[in-house]
Amino acid sequence: MMKTAADYAWFEDDFPDIAEAYCFTLVRGLAPAELMSRLEGRPEGPLQGIDAVVDAAFAQWDLEEGDRQLVAMATLGDWTLLIEPHGYLGVTEERVLPASARASWVSHFVNINGLGTFLWAEDQVLRLCFDPMFPEDRWGTEPDGLLDVMRRIAFHFDDDDPETDLSSPAAFALTEHLTGVAVTPALLRDTTFTCATVKIR
Repeated sequence: MMKTAADYAWFEDDFPDIAEAYCFTLVRGLAPAELMSRLEGRPEGPLQGIDAVVDAAFAQWDLEEGDRQLVAMATLGDWTLLIEPHGYLGVTEERVLPASARASWVSHFVNINGLGTFLWAEDQVLRLCFDPMFPEDRWGTEPDGLLDVMRRIAFHFDDDDPETDLSSPAAFALTEHLTGVAVTPALLRDTTFTCATVKIR
């Protein structure tokens, strides 16, 4: 059964430290080492659990004065999960599209101001991109290909403001629809993540 935004409502409640600003990316066809090679990453020590990743990411930001950011990765079947606390590399087209050669790339981002991006690319082609808070404005080679799915997931298309903003949970649900990979509380709490730092300027 298709997941909806309601199935990911736990994210903002259970993980507020990362929920306010993050980028989650799933890449099929690239192991963590190859992904970091394409993004010119520098290996760092592993970290267990998302709380440790968030703490280390903020420490790295202070240490490098925002020049490099820490990212965390995990292998989930054919996919590599890439998590960026307060990052946006995964939705930066000039970095993503070259890195997505011979791979599938699904990413969603939100910053502390609520601005967001959902991005789906296949082998250097941007298939779909939009802000999850404003899903009526979409671009890419298939801007309407997932429109019915997006409505069922519960993206908000009405003119009036929603009672509850479910744009981030909806982005998680759409990512799972495209990848078949579920992000769960246990995954975030218990995984020992492979980590690296990536230059962002």
